[in-house]
Amino acid sequence: MITKKVYLVRHGQTDYNLQNIVQGSGVDTDLNDTGWKQARAFFDAYQHIPFDKVYTSALKRSQQSVQRFIDLGIPTEALAGLNEISWGTKEGHKVTPAEDEYYHHMLREWQKGNVHLRIEGGESPNEVVARMKPAVDHILNQKDEQTILICMHGRAIRIILCHLLNYPLRSMDMFEHQNLCLYVLNYNGQTFSVERYNDTKHLNALSES
Repeated sequence: MITKKVYLVRHGQTDYNLQNIVQGSGVDTDLNDTGWKQARAFFDAYQHIPFDKVYTSALKRSQQSVQRFIDLGIPTEALAGLNEISWGTKEGHKVTPAEDEYYHHMLREWQKGNVHLRIEGGESPNEVVARMKPAVDHILNQKDEQTILICMHGRAIRIILCHLLNYPLRSMDMFEHQNLCLYVLNYNGQTFSVERYNDTKHLNALSES
């Protein structure tokens, strides 16, 4: 039976995060200075963990967030199935009051269980799960990878946690996240459990400096 410990992190801050501009899967931004500092703080706190593999999305901000682990020579694989949800026509645009109202309307619809609905020009949560499943299956089927690090994106993390924990997708907003936050999951070969939830203790030194 394959068991795993999964360290699941969100990417560090980008200028688009700071400026409240929609990113999504179609916007390939870099970390900003704060994001790189967050990545360094996470590395400093967890470099002692003997990761067998590092997985990222295909987007630069996820790869840059764990670059120091990659530089250690840990095997790495980028999977597009782990990309952020597509926010469609909203990507690359600053969130206006009208856009914010539309966004929260969609969140309310998803919370009602209407997870087949897409953001205009983008993906529905159901569609995200469908393209995540092959990536998840690939990761879980690697018998020689017991301790892994996965770096993804905010909405995608909410969706993948519902999938892994067998929660309905309408519950995804219960999984809070911040830039470079950490979830630790344990997989017993059949089910997942959460050991740590939205953990940001490793970032405390940044606020104190």
